Amino acid sequence: MQPQAFYRVVADDFTAVDGIIRQQVVSRVPLVEKIGDYIISAGGKRLRPLLVLLSGRALGYQADDLRLLAATIEFLHTATLLHDDVVDMSDMRRGRSTANAQWGNAPSVLVGDFLYSRSFEMMVELGSMPVMKILSHATRVIAEGEVLQLSKVRDASTTEETYMEVIRGKTAMLFEASTHAAAALAKANEAQREALRTFGDHLGIAFQLVDDLLDYKGDAAELGKNVGDDLAEGKPTLPLIYTMREGTEEQAALVRRAIQKGGIEDLESIRAAVDAAGALEYTAQLARDYAERAIACLEVLPAGEYRDALIELSRFAVARTH
Repeated sequence: MQPQAFYRVVADDFTAVDGIIRQQVVSRVPLVEKIGDYIISAGGKRLRPLLVLLSGRALGYQADDLRLLAATIEFLHTATLLHDDVVDMSDMRRGRSTANAQWGNAPSVLVGDFLYSRSFEMMVELGSMPVMKILSHATRVIAEGEVLQLSKVRDASTTEETYMEVIRGKTAMLFEASTHAAAALAKANEAQREALRTFGDHLGIAFQLVDDLLDYKGDAAELGKNVGDDLAEGKPTLPLIYTMREGTEEQAALVRRAIQKGGIEDLESIRAAVDAAGALEYTAQLARDYAERAIACLEVLPAGEYRDALIELSRFAVARTH
């Protein structure tokens, strides 16, 4: 399968989801629509709605409300991006200026609130209590993950265990909610619901591990965001945590100073240190392990093109360069 092949099996659904997203961003306040439209039209991988569609269809669920669920999840995700970019003071995402760089922090936060609220209206329209339970729980866990990450900025004593807790909350939770909510909407049996929930969690962790890896070995033009952003913000991600734990005293001291100070003055020497310490390979291997564990969860699904697409998507998530 080509990277695009896992989109192709749900191409019609995807087009319909896009239409729902554009309808729902409509607002009587022009600036809301302008910023909403700006961030939505930036594209991105749309992996979360893709997971909803593939999971639901893999279970044999054919109803159109699966598309509404996919759009709802993308709205939740987009709201978190608007807020994240303000918190991180990011100025580049998906290859162009962030909304906060373009319009300022206040409108970005408020439009993020609008998208959150709109996603809850869409959830109500779905009319599924199990789905609402999954998504309302997910939004709380994501917020806690973001706050936990914020509290660890410039904290060089952050452990791998805490780091895993952060990424499970801020990233893996929405992947998990995507697959789990699709299974709930499809009224799948308990074993399938649990398998898809775990699949989403493992895939989300693998995805974030690769994201953190690309901060040290990626290419800004390909990534669509600045390389070294995590380091600049003093975020202790796994490549840094591993280097402090397993690297030489000199490597550990270099990384510790960089985390405590923030900034990217030493980016090149840090990149060399995390590579020499084996931290990039360690992070990549952990990502591959989680992807394989995710794939193993799919055995409870009926064989077919949708399950194959979920497997390919898992492999793509760890092989990607952006």
